[in-house]
Amino acid sequence: MQLDEQMKCWNHAAVKVLDIRRIVMEAGAQLSSYTLPANGFIYTIRGSAVLQLDGQTYKAERFYMLHGAKGSSLDIQTNEDFEYMLLYYRAFLAFPSYRKKWLLAQPQVAPFSLQYGFAPSSPLGLLRYLDELEGAWSQSGSLDLLHTKSLFYQFIHEMMVQLAEQEIKTELADPVKQTLRYIQNHYREQVTLDFLAEQFNYSSRHLSMQFKRQTGYSPIDYLIQTRIAKARNLLVRSDATLSEIAAEVGYSDVYYFSRIFKKHVGISPIQYQRKIREEARAEDRPLVISESSIGRRWKSGYIDYENHYQYIDGGSTPMKRRKTSSSMIMVALLSITMLLAACSSGTATTPAAGEGTGASSNNSSTAVSSDTGSQTNKDNETRTVSTVKGDVVVPANPKRVVVLYLQGDVVALGIKPIATSEVFNGAAYKSELEGVNSLGTWFEPNPEAVIDLDPDLIIVPSEETYTLLKDIAPTVYIPYEKMTTEERLQSIASIFGKEQEAETLINNLNSKVEESKQTLADAGILDKTVSIVEGGLKGMVVVESKQYGRGSQALYEYLGMKAPEVVQKKIDVVSEAGGSNLSMEVLPEYIGDYVFRSVYEGADNLTDDPIWSSIPAVKEGRLIEIDFDFFYYSDIYSINKQLDFVVEKLLAAPRAQ
Repeated sequence: MQLDEQMKCWNHAAVKVLDIRRIVMEAGAQLSSYTLPANGFIYTIRGSAVLQLDGQTYKAERFYMLHGAKGSSLDIQTNEDFEYMLLYYRAFLAFPSYRKKWLLAQPQVAPFSLQYGFAPSSPLGLLRYLDELEGAWSQSGSLDLLHTKSLFYQFIHEMMVQLAEQEIKTELADPVKQTLRYIQNHYREQVTLDFLAEQFNYSSRHLSMQFKRQTGYSPIDYLIQTRIAKARNLLVRSDATLSEIAAEVGYSDVYYFSRIFKKHVGISPIQYQRKIREEARAEDRPLVISESSIGRRWKSGYIDYENHYQYIDGGSTPMKRRKTSSSMIMVALLSITMLLAACSSGTATTPAAGEGTGASSNNSSTAVSSDTGSQTNKDNETRTVSTVKGDVVVPANPKRVVVLYLQGDVVALGIKPIATSEVFNGAAYKSELEGVNSLGTWFEPNPEAVIDLDPDLIIVPSEETYTLLKDIAPTVYIPYEKMTTEERLQSIASIFGKEQEAETLINNLNSKVEESKQTLADAGILDKTVSIVEGGLKGMVVVESKQYGRGSQALYEYLGMKAPEVVQKKIDVVSEAGGSNLSMEVLPEYIGDYVFRSVYEGADNLTDDPIWSSIPAVKEGRLIEIDFDFFYYSDIYSINKQLDFVVEKLLAAPRAQ
């Protein structure tokens, strides 16, 4: 960035001073890989040291000024006693018209994220302002804080004067290097694209584009490969359990870790461990771990990262997670992108065959729940949908629908979206979404991918995804975790004017439930107890709620079957997803006449376990294994298929006495 452009930015900037520190380091002391939490100035006062900022070296004698961007990595190696001042600040372009002009002209540049170092020609002038800033900052009154801000602007003016005199070159910090370094150091933590962009003061779009241009991968792809490389090493060189390894490399859910490992390596973690160790023994040589897959290309979706499983209608943990707010730049960029797209397109995009299924336009206003209702306006072919976020105007006949997590209900209504969040391979409706774009995990869709699809309607299941995507197209938030399966279907149907279709689906489900219950009653099964478990040799989770998933809704809610008394007492009072993690020693007390075990790739083989094998339901052949993928979802399409499976397997099993 040219110096005059930088000066213009400061003229249009709103500034907040965040902190002022005076730091003394003894001779020989080191500071390693310190990440700047905000943009900052480092001004050396006495002594000398070698400073590295994002790998670039600066030899700092007394009175040396260095500026670094938020997220930059700072290293200091002192040669003698070394004293410096550290001034942190936040700044952004305050005036909308100038900010818009700037983003249109230079969307890839964060105006205050520059890196430069120089020896001031008049060092004491800068020191005077910093001393006064430190004094004002130490006071707590509002007037003192105002004085701090005024002193900061004077400090910036003096520094700009000296930069201009010396014609100092300023350069933009490399976001790719910053991101690579951050991922290598923090791969164990929860990392998202928005978080990385905010960490380094860039837009998500710019960071993703720059990262892929330089490395060939998206930041999240690189994160996944880093984790898998670490997991490979642990699998071969340690005796850690799969759960311990998953947690060590950043996955809180071992089932998802196993799934994503197989997706990228080709075999499950246990198979990989066995294969490498057998090869090592056969060749009679030290274990050699396979090369990191970071160095090769692979095909994947936009974002393929889940620290699962945050759900109520499909899992063991309520769908609550730390909120991650998008940066102001991201929001502005999304808005500008849509504005430019609208200006450059004279006609609406015509969808290709099969890209969407239109919904008929109804002229009635139907409120199907307290959260969602709709009213069609035939004059402009739109429908007003009442939601928890207020009224949303949507197309009466949407053609390009994007839906996250709730795709099963959408498919059941006869609508084929153009894109959805990731669908597990074993999902009941997987074949219905053949050829549909995948946007990655339901709770972290990539806004870039959604923009490129040019949707005319977006349906989301959470506050976070609503905030992330609402500026792209009309977006309807369905708070599914607070609804029954029927209420959720009715709410989604109201968006498309398909209330009658939803009523038919619900009636058909109720009829199936009654027929199934009668069939099981005639076979002498309906009054028998049934348990649902998931886990392995280290312990089992026993499902203790109708909302847990893994067949709990089909068995306990719709068919009305009972669990053993010790479990049923909890099912009767628990309104959210719940389960107990038990050791094998006490597990038999929780197993009913029939037992359903949720299994997945890499699940422990329990055949040789004496306790498991001695359980009557297992010993007498009343063990029914259910596929994790198939029983993960709780939409009306999946519930129908799950009921068929459950009834068929119960009838085929030996009768309990």
